[in-house]
Amino acid sequence: MTTLRLATFNVENLFARWRFKEGVDPATANTRGWIVDQTRFEELGVDDKAITGAAVRELRADVLCLQEVENVDTLKHFRAQALGGRAEYPYVAGVDGNDPRLIDVAVLSKVPITRIRSNQHFMDPASPTAALFSRDCLEVDVEVEVGPERTTTVSLFVNHFKSMLGGRAQTRAKRERQARKVMDLVVDRFGREAPGSSPFVILGDLNDYLETNGDGSSGIDQLVNWDQVENVVARLPEDDRWTHFFSGGDEYRQLDYLLPSTSLAQAAPDASPEIFRKGMPLRAVKYKGPRFPGVGQDKPKASDHCPVVLDLEVR
Repeated sequence: MTTLRLATFNVENLFARWRFKEGVDPATANTRGWIVDQTRFEELGVDDKAITGAAVRELRADVLCLQEVENVDTLKHFRAQALGGRAEYPYVAGVDGNDPRLIDVAVLSKVPITRIRSNQHFMDPASPTAALFSRDCLEVDVEVEVGPERTTTVSLFVNHFKSMLGGRAQTRAKRERQARKVMDLVVDRFGREAPGSSPFVILGDLNDYLETNGDGSSGIDQLVNWDQVENVVARLPEDDRWTHFFSGGDEYRQLDYLLPSTSLAQAAPDASPEIFRKGMPLRAVKYKGPRFPGVGQDKPKASDHCPVVLDLEVR
């Protein structure tokens, strides 16, 4: 048996984007082209990335599943600048997805990645000209050594569902269809009878919570409450399950999920997930613990989401 430390983290706009330095005329700056060692540009979000890097380092995850990454090259640059480079996380997986803002899902891993499959091509049955997955449901298999010359494959389904922008009730149906398709993908992969007996984890930013309130009911409850997985964050006290802060309504909700298959969950029945909040902005006043140096009222910060990590026992 081997412990696999698995995390999910929406890193909020991990971009490699630039702006002209002060005093540079955009009309003339590119008349003859430019190269990377020129100083016409400044990188955006440097302070945020530094705090995001501190959060990732403190997680100490063997496998880190990410949301809101611009592309693999950006992730590799972040790995080099903030995480110790390829020596720390040798394996990277990511595929450009459907989001017009170019926010993708991706994986950093210390253990070998043996399979990658994108599911961004599925069309939405309610709108045949639109993609079903707002970003992707990225399938990534990792190989875990569990004994002498013996390995186990753990399959990850990395998600970033439709946001609630425009209203929870108005966007609920899209998340329901996305949740249903993720379940179908698992069943197609591991069989209809007892897919939970296989080692897989559904995880990511599902952009909804389970509670019903004045904004309507959940669009993800069928997935989170599926009897083939366990929402391990529910092992924590109810008041400690939040991973995101809505400043407008002063609401603290769980939007980020680790849903290991029942077999993986039962192999570590006493393991509790950890929710890291040291990178949250100061406006999230419910959190009273320490923060990373430099965290501001709103910015800079690690993210508007908290990473969630769990130690799984893999046989």
